[in-house]
Amino acid sequence: MNPPISQTDFPGLQLLKRGKVRDMYDLGEHLLMVATDRISAFDVVMPDPIPDKGIILTQISLFWFNLMKSTVDNHVVSSRVEDYPKACRPYADALIGRSMLVRKAQPLPVECVVRGYISGSGWNSYKTSRQVCGIELPANLKESDRLPEPIFTPSTKEELGVHDINIDFEEAGRRIGRKLAERVRDLSLAIYRTGAALAEEKGIIIADTKFEFGLIGERLILIDELLTPDSSRFWPKATYTPGGAQHSYDKQYLRDYLLAIQWNKTPPAPALPEEVVRNTRQKYLEALRQLSGNSHGLG
Repeated sequence: MNPPISQTDFPGLQLLKRGKVRDMYDLGEHLLMVATDRISAFDVVMPDPIPDKGIILTQISLFWFNLMKSTVDNHVVSSRVEDYPKACRPYADALIGRSMLVRKAQPLPVECVVRGYISGSGWNSYKTSRQVCGIELPANLKESDRLPEPIFTPSTKEELGVHDINIDFEEAGRRIGRKLAERVRDLSLAIYRTGAALAEEKGIIIADTKFEFGLIGERLILIDELLTPDSSRFWPKATYTPGGAQHSYDKQYLRDYLLAIQWNKTPPAPALPEEVVRNTRQKYLEALRQLSGNSHGLG
C-alpha cells in the first residue's frame, strides 16, 4: 500500500482545476490529468483518502480506453511519464501509474448515463412513476433487476458539490443539439454493451455507468474516465440476486456506511474508520484484478 495522495502540488506546472478526484494541469498543447486518492460520496469529498485509488482508477480506465479504441477515439496521448514534457519529470514518483497526458477537448455539458439494471436513482424514479428519464419501463420490476435492454438516461453536469439532475433525451437534445445527442446516445449504448459483456465474462456485472464526451472541433472523443468503480456500479456476478441492494466493488460500500451512521450528506463529511478505508481500497483493487488480470503490484 502506497502513501495516499490527497492533493497534488507541482510548482512550475499550471494547475487548471481540481475535481472531486482529479487534479488537472495545463501543459500548453495538452493537459496532465492526475487521479488522486480522494473519494466522494453524495457529491461531497471525504476527508480521508483511499490509498492507491487513483492508480487503480487510472489503470482500469486505460484498460477500457485501449479496448474501445475501435468504437470511439479517446483523449489519451500517453500514460508513460517518460513521454511527458520535461517540466513533469521532477514529479515522476507521484505521477507513475496515476496520470495521463491527454488531448484538450471541449467537454459536453451532459453526463451520458447508461443503465442495464434498475438501481440507485433509477430505482427511486421507477418506484414513483415507472419511468426513468422519461423512458417507460415494464411493470413489476424488482430492485436490481436486469432491464430488457440498456437505456440511455442522461443527466446535467453540475459544479462540484451540487447534485447532477436526471433529464430526458429531449432535454439533452436541447442542451447539445439533437444530432449530437443521438451520436452520444448511440455510442454510449455501444460502449456499455461491449464493456458489460466482457466484464460479465470476468465475473463482474456493470449495472450502470456514466461517460463523458468532448469535442475537438467536430471530432467527438471519450474523456475523463471509463467504466471504473467511481463512474459505475460494479456487482459481483457470483452473489447477484435481484430484489434488493447488491454487494459491490464500487463506492456503494462507502455510501452504505455513511447512510448507516445517518450522515446528512452535507459538508463537512465525517472521518472514515480505518476498516472502511481498507475495505473500500480492497473492493476497488479486486475490480482491477478481475477485469485486467493484473493488480499492478498493489497487493
